[in-house]
Amino acid sequence: MELALGRERKKVVVIGGGVAGSLLAKSLQFLADFTLIDEKEYFEIPWASLRAMVEPSFAERSVINHRDYLTNGQIIASRAINVSDTEVLTATGRLIPYDYLVIATGHADRVPKTKTERLSEFQEENQKIRSANSILIVGGGPTGVELAGEIAVDYPDKKVTLVHTGSRLLEFIGPKAASKTLNWLKSRRVEVILEQSVSLNNISDGSKTYQTSEGGTFEADCHFLCTGKRLGSAWLKETVLENSMDVNGRLMVDENLRVKGRKNIFAIGDITNIPEIKQGYLAQKQALVAAKNLKLLLAGGKENKLATYEPHSVMALVSLGRKHGVAQFPLTTISGRIPGLIKSKDLFVGKTRKQLGLEPHPVHD
Repeated sequence: MELALGRERKKVVVIGGGVAGSLLAKSLQFLADFTLIDEKEYFEIPWASLRAMVEPSFAERSVINHRDYLTNGQIIASRAINVSDTEVLTATGRLIPYDYLVIATGHADRVPKTKTERLSEFQEENQKIRSANSILIVGGGPTGVELAGEIAVDYPDKKVTLVHTGSRLLEFIGPKAASKTLNWLKSRRVEVILEQSVSLNNISDGSKTYQTSEGGTFEADCHFLCTGKRLGSAWLKETVLENSMDVNGRLMVDENLRVKGRKNIFAIGDITNIPEIKQGYLAQKQALVAAKNLKLLLAGGKENKLATYEPHSVMALVSLGRKHGVAQFPLTTISGRIPGLIKSKDLFVGKTRKQLGLEPHPVHD
């Protein structure tokens, strides 16, 4: 559907340049007067960051400057701090008008502003791993499990201890997948301590003794905290959308991914209240549905033609090192090299780059 010539271009603003916001921005940049507001200058493929900690050069492909794929829009590297019915206010004091707004702020994450600084962080984390003989990982969700797997495979001589408060690993998927994962980690000499926590409050630089909630102590040269991140929605509580949030701080959306009660504000990704597991590939699916709907509205299409988004059943792929993985599909759970082939070798980095219109493997001069 072509945009009418001569008509003033509508203003579309996307807040958040994560896995959902970046894909939507790429899809819409030539169809509107487009602005992406993100507090960092780059998009980072989130499920590749753990590999980048053990192999920093991997991040050269998984950390992508917004300007590499967003060739036609305005990029504002700042936090959004307020939303009115017609404008977005940034932390730097800029007021950005919009006709259509998309909120994709996901989870609050402390990361540096530039790609160069982020790549330096991966180098520092890698040095931390390389110089340690023993490593503590706090948290047995997908992040903690995948980091333990990456370290165990790349640095088999290091002592890795994983402590998790839950009764099993990967509580977001079924017990069968969790059991297969536990057995794989144990086969790589990772010590897994369940139903206990570790206090990190009293750990000072140089201290190597950690205490569990049950009084046990053990030594580790360093630790990585891999527990859940806060939703990136606290800033919305003082805006016109304060009544559009549920008790968990998620934006309530309708089947078209519009914020309930709003005709021109969409929300996608982890910040929505869609009843499904919060995963990157589902955030991308939401982005494509929202992009389709915005294209329709920008072209003056009818509302009854808007695409709907259906919540998905649980499907999960957890990478275990370079060659193995565990996969839960609706009807079966498999582990070993087959799920490893699907995800673990490249972690979908090439595929994600191609979605953004980039070469899977960038060529350096």
